[in-house]
Amino acid sequence: MRFLHLSDLHLGKRVCEFSMLDDQRYILEQVLSLLDTRPVDGVLLAGDLYDRFLTELAARGLPVFAVSGNHDSADRIAFGAQLLAGSRVYVSPVFAAPPAPITLTDEYGPVDIYLLPFLKPATVRHVWPEEPAESTQSYSDALGCVLRRCKRDPAHRSLLVAHQFVAGAAVCESEEPSVGGLDCVDAALFDGFDYVALGHLHSPQKVGRDTVRYCGTPLKYSFSEARQHK
Repeated sequence: MRFLHLSDLHLGKRVCEFSMLDDQRYILEQVLSLLDTRPVDGVLLAGDLYDRFLTELAARGLPVFAVSGNHDSADRIAFGAQLLAGSRVYVSPVFAAPPAPITLTDEYGPVDIYLLPFLKPATVRHVWPEEPAESTQSYSDALGCVLRRCKRDPAHRSLLVAHQFVAGAAVCESEEPSVGGLDCVDAALFDGFDYVALGHLHSPQKVGRDTVRYCGTPLKYSFSEARQHK
């Protein structure tokens, strides 16, 4: 099964008061052209996006799987989720429970896709106030608390779309982790998933294993990205 993995589109973003709209319009046209010439089974949008792009993707009849990032409004992204699902556009809800699988099937069997929006420890504590404070103190603790409750079928291939800092990944100046690295999560938390499509960091890279990947941004959004190949 083939997917297109995108993240951190930051549509509408200005860099040093310079509008990126023309560049973003060009890049999105390139993405749509790529989808027309190299068909995929679905599109993964791993956060920091904007909903207008979804219209063009849905028009192509592709299933789209999107999560909200730290720069998104989770409520806005989730608004109308039930209506969008009728067009095979699946967006992460406002977090209130472990993600439930959305299943696709190909000649090798089912693939369960889980959508996990950007999470902070306080969000997880709000959903499960009975959890001991130490179990949701850091981002890694909180994410572990969620994924332990995520029921996976070992007979199915599984794919997670998420938007977090993963420890060991290379970062740019525009995306430095907090002091002490409290917002980093352990890549081992994803061991139960066959593929993890990550957003948040702007350079394409794998973390720990080949199937835990950041796709990076399609455009350069800080001076530290000037030498990156996008």
